[in-house]
Amino acid sequence: MVSKEIVVQNQVGLHARPATFFIQKANEFKSSVWIEKDERKVNAKSLLGVLSLGITKGTTVHIIADGSDENEAVDSLLALISSNFAE
Repeated sequence: MVSKEIVVQNQVGLHARPATFFIQKANEFKSSVWIEKDERKVNAKSLLGVLSLGITKGTTVHIIADGSDENEAVDSLLALISSNFAE
């Protein structure tokens, strides 16, 4: 299991369009992937789950993956968030 922390810096946080990009990227991996905010962990492959966290600009989240491609999954999702979802 791999877990890394990142601060979301894009203007709208992880809402609507950025959340869709995030979920699409998470679904590219075989590993189970979660996103955690304030001790609440949801499936990173679920739009409703991700949106339910209410992640806004400046929020610290943990990306967690467990499986055969866990390192690639976490690194890829961190890169997507770091790029501000190519805004």
